[in-house]
Amino acid sequence: MPLKSVEPFVVRVDSSTGIVDVVPVYAAREAPDEAVTRYFLAHYVTVCERFNSATAESDYEECAAFHSAQRNQAWYASWATTNPASPLNVHKDGSSVRTQVESLSFFTRANGLKDLAQVRYLKASRQGLGSEEKYTHWIATIAYAYADPAKDPKTRRWNPLGFKIVEFRSEPEVLGEPAPPPANAPAAPKELAP
Repeated sequence: MPLKSVEPFVVRVDSSTGIVDVVPVYAAREAPDEAVTRYFLAHYVTVCERFNSATAESDYEECAAFHSAQRNQAWYASWATTNPASPLNVHKDGSSVRTQVESLSFFTRANGLKDLAQVRYLKASRQGLGSEEKYTHWIATIAYAYADPAKDPKTRRWNPLGFKIVEFRSEPEVLGEPAPPPANAPAAPKELAP
């Protein structure tokens, strides 16, 4: 009776000992290394928080490849032209936004789950081709997970490991001036001239 399915596998031969073994297939059951997760988070923020009219459609589709179904609905609503805050409406004057990740931190929840990260990044907005960039600092809190990779080749091209953004919250980072010393604090010693 013929086989009903074909399952490819890789056989590895150690060149020095001649020992033969079969390379196990990655089945997306355990989370990849932190370095891989760090890459996906930084890449997601860089692509999904920027805007350039030349790459907007591609960026929109690429970001959707990283979303859970619920997050994809919110993503669609935020880009709809009926939404006044849609990037398509805000930047129809030809302005653009560039992003640059500055730091990334991982957090462990009280129950031991490691699925939360915080990304600090810079947004550089430009009104037109000749204008100067205006910088703002942002901080994003991201809940993420790994799921089975997508079956669609286009989606899999962007997200081969099934990395999913479950929740994303971004807000301007408050960078305040240093607080003045209290009124009753002793004065700083004066330096003596030579």
